[in-house]
Amino acid sequence: MSALLTLAICATMLGTAFLSGIFGMAGGMILIGVLLALLPLPEAMVLHGVTQMASNGWRAALWIRHVRWVSVVPYALGIVLALWLWSLTRYVPSKPAALLLLGGMPFAARLMPARLTPNPESRVQGVIYGMVCMGLILLTGVAGPLLDTFFLGSKAFDRKQIVATKAACQVFGHAAKLVYFGGLIEQAASLDPVMALLAIAMSMLGTTLAANVLDKMTDIQFRRWANRVITTIASYYVLQGGYLLLATNAGFRLGGF
Repeated sequence: MSALLTLAICATMLGTAFLSGIFGMAGGMILIGVLLALLPLPEAMVLHGVTQMASNGWRAALWIRHVRWVSVVPYALGIVLALWLWSLTRYVPSKPAALLLLGGMPFAARLMPARLTPNPESRVQGVIYGMVCMGLILLTGVAGPLLDTFFLGSKAFDRKQIVATKAACQVFGHAAKLVYFGGLIEQAASLDPVMALLAIAMSMLGTTLAANVLDKMTDIQFRRWANRVITTIASYYVLQGGYLLLATNAGFRLGGF
């Protein structure tokens, strides 16, 4: 990896960790999109997993007193169950498919019937969301939009509890992703130790810088801007994934001539 590419990735990690540190979301979506554009999918997933574990782990540590473990434990159980099921198939998606799923998740989540009100204090829902989110993490690298729906759809938690609890949940999800793409897939991805250390450092720095901004925000501002940011990013990935899918199909047709 060239010095310029390393610098660009580090800058992206710092910025996305700062964004996630404020909203508890969106940064991971941006980062995986950048990494998918620059690296092979398994390698992108592993580097993203290391970065997100550091970012979410440090965020959970900074706001540890706000973590609601009643949501974290069932979610972690769902992740373990999903990882076991996925290990039976060891499926790896194409980049266009991953980007389309990545962008489509927030819109699909908003189409859920109103009667299915998310309840982050429900143990049953926690296990179900853990299993579904783990599947999305293995397909797209992130499951933030669906997890955001789980927490933002309920008024039970304030902004600090949402950010802290979601961060703790995400640590388990990205750890499972590392196990899957780093060990279970036949073409297991490798990661430069120096790049891994830089990823951890940038993630912790960005998260630390964001803590003061989150502290000064109101719950109303948090929810309003979180929805705007996630919609903008999701729309971009739908367009990018659609473009790559069309370009790939066009290439196959031209190759047939």
